Formats: sequence, C-alpha cells, structure tokens
Amino acid sequence: MSLLRHITHCNSFRADRCVALRHDGRTIGTIRRDNAETLKRFPALFTVAPDAVTLTAGGGFEAVTAAVDRCVEQLVAEGIVPKWRNEFFAVAPQWRDAPHFRLDRGAVPFFGTRAYGVHLNGYRCDGGRLLLWIGKRAADKMVAPGKLDNLVAGGIAWDHGLAATLAKEAEEEAAIPGPLIARARPAGAISYRMETRLGVRNDVLFVYDLELPTDFVPHNTDGEISEFTLMDAGEVMARVRDSDDVKFNVNLVLIDFALRHGIITPDERDYLALVTGLRRPLDWP
Repeated sequence: MSLLRHITHCNSFRADRCVALRHDGRTIGTIRRDNAETLKRFPALFTVAPDAVTLTAGGGFEAVTAAVDRCVEQLVAEGIVPKWRNEFFAVAPQWRDAPHFRLDRGAVPFFGTRAYGVHLNGYRCDGGRLLLWIGKRAADKMVAPGKLDNLVAGGIAWDHGLAATLAKEAEEEAAIPGPLIARARPAGAISYRMETRLGVRNDVLFVYDLELPTDFVPHNTDGEISEFTLMDAGEVMARVRDSDDVKFNVNLVLIDFALRHGIITPDERDYLALVTGLRRPLDWP
C-alpha cells in the first residue's frame, strides 16, 4: 500500500463544508456548518451568518474563557462534545499570537480551532542499524486505543510552552530524565487539517529527535502507554506502509523521520508528494 494514503487521510478537510470562526476581528478557527447551526442556540455569545460565526464575547481573556466554557458545558451535557479532563488549549489566530481564550481540549474539533503538540522520535544506532522506540497506546485511551505511537507525544496546554511540554510528557510517558530530554533536537513541524466526527482537527505537530543511549529503557508512568518495543526503523516503516497499526497522525511523524534519515529515498514513487504533503499551509481558508 502507499504511504501517501496516510497524508491523504489526515487532510480530509473540505472548505465548502465549513465557515470561519472569528473573534475580535481575527479568524481563530474553521467550524463545520452543522456545528455552526448548533451555535445559533447561543445568540448572546455567537452571531451565525452564512459565511462566518462570530464570537461576540468581550471583557478580556478570562471573561471570554468563562463565557465559552459555559457554552461547552451545555454541549457536553447534551453529548455533543466530550469533556477532556479539564485540559485546556490556547485559542489564537496564529502560533505565538496572544491567546483570545482557552478552550477545553474535547471541544477543540467542534470549534475547529488550531491545536499544537509535540512528538519525539526516540532512536538508537546499533552498528549500521537505526532503531526506534515505539510505544503501544493503552486500551482505555480516548483516541486511537491500542495503536502504535511515538516514544513521547502530547498536546501543548494553554499554560505550557514547547520545552515545558516536551519535558513533562517525556517524564510521564517514558521516564526520560531532564538531562537526557534536554539533548532532544527540534526537527521541524508537521501540519494537517482533517474532518472528524466532532468537527475539524487543525493540528500542528512540533517534531523532535533524540538519540538515546544503549542502556536506556523507557517505562511509562502515567498509564497512557501499555508497552514499549525497540524496533528496526525499516520494520517500523513497513508497518506504516502495510497496515493501520499506527495512530493516524503518528504515521506522518514516522514518514517525516524516514524521509530525513534516508529510509525513504527519492526512488519512492510518491517521494515529492510525501515531502510536500507533510506541511500544509497555515493560512485560514
């Protein structure tokens, strides 16, 4: 099977099915039209027009956050969106912009706001072989239970930066100590936009690589990973190519790793489509 199918799957977004979500004169999301219709029930908070939904709440960050959260609580009570353990993401027009408000992670796809995460490729060199530590997600995970995953991955909460998120997730998910995770190197970012049952996922994944010592063995401390396996990188990519064993967006991170490390070469039929497909434009449609 083609590796390109994973990129196609993660970019299933259709602009004709969505409208812009705006606040304070800026676009902050892309909301599906059926979700926009639902927001007509909150006229004191949202103005719904044929081409856009405008969040009219004012009063600053905390006031807007409180107003939106009251709406989210109602949507949760009706089973329209899930509540995600009170984990919040910042909502802003672009990366590094001042956030307009924070939003419960479970409601992010409903509103189509952009979410950011970190993914760490933990690898080891053994002679001429390149090995990757691969995790298996716990069976009770809300998203992609039992699927294969990177050594470390996690969303960037509204009050955490990149370095803090990477260090936190590395400790919780793989027991990587601070001095070791400090050696991780940024390797770029991956972007995709896909439609889901809840709405639109508009994600950016910041990718890091870390070469691990031969005596390091990861172990999970937060219950989110059931086991880790040290696998030949070529075998990992064979699983990516020939199965759906890997979490949907982790496929993209592994394809990116394989491109950068020469596991996928320019002889690959879809090579250029893979290279360009991993990084979609971040302009709002």
